[in-house]
Amino acid sequence: MSTGRVLLIECADRKGLIHAVTGVLLRHALNIVANDEFVDSESGRFFMRTEAEGSADTERILEELRSLLPEGAVLRFSPATKRSVVVLVSREYHCLGDLLLRHAHGDLNATIEAVVGNHAVLEPLAGRFGIPFHWISHEGKSRERHEAEILDVLRPYQPEFLVLAKYMRVLSPEFTARFPSRIVNIHHSFLPAFVGRTPYGQAAERGVKIIGATAHFVTDVLDDGPIIAQSVIPVDHTYAADDLSQAGRDVERSVLAKALKLVFEDRVFLCGKRTVILS
Repeated sequence: MSTGRVLLIECADRKGLIHAVTGVLLRHALNIVANDEFVDSESGRFFMRTEAEGSADTERILEELRSLLPEGAVLRFSPATKRSVVVLVSREYHCLGDLLLRHAHGDLNATIEAVVGNHAVLEPLAGRFGIPFHWISHEGKSRERHEAEILDVLRPYQPEFLVLAKYMRVLSPEFTARFPSRIVNIHHSFLPAFVGRTPYGQAAERGVKIIGATAHFVTDVLDDGPIIAQSVIPVDHTYAADDLSQAGRDVERSVLAKALKLVFEDRVFLCGKRTVILS
């Protein structure tokens, strides 16, 4: 194991787990530089994220830990390489533009392999950053055929994660099942109060005082996946629908970037319908 690798553990809780894990790392001459853990009292699950420095045989460490941890423990060292990502988009540019800029400056801990859009309008934006763009129109096609064409495009890239950067198509359960807990979506936080195509117009009519955004993993149930990150900003009666929309775009891109940073740094554990975020 080279400097800076991260050990991730999830298992049934019991006394002495932290002592057992840190003892193994000590015996292998590793120095712990950061550690965080959490016990979910309802499920009785233990979560641990440990950053360690030094060189060691990771397979030997994992083998020793498996002999000490409860049966069924899930543990691994996070990969040293950047995550492979494909971004799905429709027409809105703000989240894609932010991700491409962060990617260009090495701030994502990921490699954007390609952008796939059901409209062609964002192809020039991806081209400015040298990222391949694939236009796969949904017009006149069933959802099954459209998704099959997307999968054909994704296959050569073999992405570890998909990012829905304001992708305005509902994915089928069959599609999401191919990427379990590996599709991240961003949407406005007006759901379910303001559903449909004009959430900011509805918000202006109701005189809302805060707006926000939510990033979550995609599941079979629309907009019901485990939440990774959220944020809100204050607004007031002077905000028209266009003002709310602009403010919403600002918070959407910041929340999506925060969520992806957490995911790509292996700080997010799933705990039923919730997430556990470890520092």
